[in-house]
Amino acid sequence: MKIQRTIALAAMLAAGAPAMAQDFKPTRPVEFIVAAGPGGGSDTFARVVQASLSKSGLLTSPIIVTNKAGGSGAETFIYAKTSPGDPYKLFFGTQDAYVLPLASKLSYSLDDLTPIAAMAFDPFLLWVNPKTSGIEDVKGFIAKAKEQPGALKVGGAKAKEADETLMTLIEQKAGVDLTYIPFKSGSEAAIQVAGGHITANVNNPSESVEQWKAGVQKPLCVFEDARLEDKTVIADGMSWNAIPTCAESGIDVKSFAQPRTVWMSAKTPPEAVAYYTELLKKAAETPDFKAYVSRGAQIPRVLTGDAFKEFIAKHKASYAEMYKTNGWLRAEN
Repeated sequence: MKIQRTIALAAMLAAGAPAMAQDFKPTRPVEFIVAAGPGGGSDTFARVVQASLSKSGLLTSPIIVTNKAGGSGAETFIYAKTSPGDPYKLFFGTQDAYVLPLASKLSYSLDDLTPIAAMAFDPFLLWVNPKTSGIEDVKGFIAKAKEQPGALKVGGAKAKEADETLMTLIEQKAGVDLTYIPFKSGSEAAIQVAGGHITANVNNPSESVEQWKAGVQKPLCVFEDARLEDKTVIADGMSWNAIPTCAESGIDVKSFAQPRTVWMSAKTPPEAVAYYTELLKKAAETPDFKAYVSRGAQIPRVLTGDAFKEFIAKHKASYAEMYKTNGWLRAEN
């Protein structure tokens, strides 16, 4: 009888498991907090998710988007720490959530966050304004950098994060000396290149595509193992697929895509985590989100649960190695 009761209890628990995500449903506004300034890649990502959920009716509660770009985005995750267990706050970023503490002593750690999803991956490209820089290709970029050590200014989003890390890899692989200028977002860096105030930037497609169409930026190469797939003509008679990889152009840096990530605070109720996990998976299937991925030449890959946690562990370790090489890694890590 005892065995039968145990089996019956296990069956009841198993039957109730799929319904867990239904135990929570927002009854008031949900806040999306973005670890970047307005107009940047993370901001665009959050607002596309907002639109995808609202237009599809997947979430009927109002969604408020708030930007907290201070401290290279750390302000967002510090805010998460101060809101433990809040099921009405989602935090949007990239790998910044787990990379920022590698180089700087901050008042939050990865333990203060609950990973929810990576919804897409952004490739990086090297961009210049050919009109103001006189650079037309990677060969010309390397030649000018060698002629003027330290004089070429390369912009990006934030300090000691993905963009600056990539710039140091360019220096190492091409044997050049560059000067990095951090901005609050990739879109700000793109504007600076377009205006001729800096020579180049490392950026994802969505943050520089409008400047490319306007003729004030040009993509020199993409930091991926293979060329991007989209063959739709964007500007200058070129498609994303027409852009060579950086490795085939003379800078041997491959596969440097960054994830677009969503987090909640620590101690968030499991039923809320389950609810938002399923909600974001559905959002990734909406026409609006798919159009965003296609428009930005992104890699359509969604990670949740254990797969996302495994990715975080590996990605964090790879950054720790790069930071150690750059002399950025804090002793505590």
